[in-house]
Amino acid sequence: MKTIAIVNQKGGCGKTTISINLASALAELGNKTLLVDMDPQSHCAVGLAVPEEQIEQSIYDVLISSCNGESLKLTETLWQINENLDLAPSSIDLSAFEQQMNGMSEKENALMNVLDQVKDQFDYTIIDCPPAVGLLTFNALRAADEVVVPVETGYFALHGLSKQLETLNILCQRFNQKIDVRVLASMYDIRTKMAREILAELRNHFADKMFSNAINFNTKIKEAASFGQPICEYAPSSKGKRDFELLAKSIVEQDQQDQNKQLVNSLSDQLSSLSTSADDLALAVNDFEKDPETIEVEEELKKIDEEISKYISGSPEQLLGDLIDINVENLDIIEDEAQQDLPTTEDKLTDYYGVNQINKAVYFVTLYPKADLVQIAGDFNNWVPEETGLEKAGKSGIWQTKLKLSPGKYRYRLVVDGKWQQDPYNEKVEMNPYGDFNSIVEVN
Repeated sequence: MKTIAIVNQKGGCGKTTISINLASALAELGNKTLLVDMDPQSHCAVGLAVPEEQIEQSIYDVLISSCNGESLKLTETLWQINENLDLAPSSIDLSAFEQQMNGMSEKENALMNVLDQVKDQFDYTIIDCPPAVGLLTFNALRAADEVVVPVETGYFALHGLSKQLETLNILCQRFNQKIDVRVLASMYDIRTKMAREILAELRNHFADKMFSNAINFNTKIKEAASFGQPICEYAPSSKGKRDFELLAKSIVEQDQQDQNKQLVNSLSDQLSSLSTSADDLALAVNDFEKDPETIEVEEELKKIDEEISKYISGSPEQLLGDLIDINVENLDIIEDEAQQDLPTTEDKLTDYYGVNQINKAVYFVTLYPKADLVQIAGDFNNWVPEETGLEKAGKSGIWQTKLKLSPGKYRYRLVVDGKWQQDPYNEKVEMNPYGDFNSIVEVN
């Protein structure tokens, strides 16, 4: 289960709106999602049309019960919003939580312990935090794997964000905890010059920590909250709905990339532990007598060599697609020749995403498992995405294309289901006139 806390000590930046609609978007993508309201104002219940007078038990009761060693379970307090979305509602009682927990040990871990009970029942948990730094926020941070800081593109955004990140850093140091922190631009009004300049400044300062898309100012989102519905239900064809859908997809894709990294790292560790150098093997073979056991070993080595040669002779695309399918149980040795073309133990899977020049061809490879169409637009095709589409490699979610480009510097952007964005696997970028980033490839 991935737990994401929506945190900003500044009020009015849309934390609850983002919490509700992000949780709903993740659920709409087929993920079992839990929305936990840690704000005593209980606005998540209001925004999802849960009648406040019918809430008999809230997250407050579960937290207090857990700390007192009582048996109230989180599942007994959940409200089902739809098939994939449940709400753990708040109540005004939460405002007394810090006082109630005064003097109790492990009080910062109460929420983490409660969520641990349901970690196998949900794919994602979204925590809506109060607009203050206190015990409730401490609990959310302790339980979280990732923190999303929504920042409205207003005049005080940069100053407020710097203070917020400084506070988060102090809290993480206090608990000796490492949390991924990402910044989300919200209430973005592209019509105003100030909003465009602030968004550009935010991306300049926090490019590697920002979501590629912003949540645009949209009256439908406010209307949806007043009707007690997430935007995906109230206005499924609105721009607000598309913004949260893209946000949810980017979170899911990042998680899949992280899982792939872990898988490849595990594979590399196993290869490292199983590999024997060719020189050592040659010395060992020379010491053997030509008995039946030695012959059997040589035949097995021949099979392994044939298996390695199959990967060496394949295209870069095939190598990328087949990397995960390597049977590590059969790889007892990797010859020096194979090491020149196969990934070494230090390689990461992400090294194969992005843009790479191999001989005279330029390969563009990216990962979008949920996308229906991925295109590329740039200097080389007059910025017409319809001219250059990427092909999907099987069911893996990998998209790829190969272009023959003349030597020089090219700017480009990916177009994913109609949404223009920079290449998330290419660190070379430069600002464009629209306040976004173009990805850069230099062809030799």
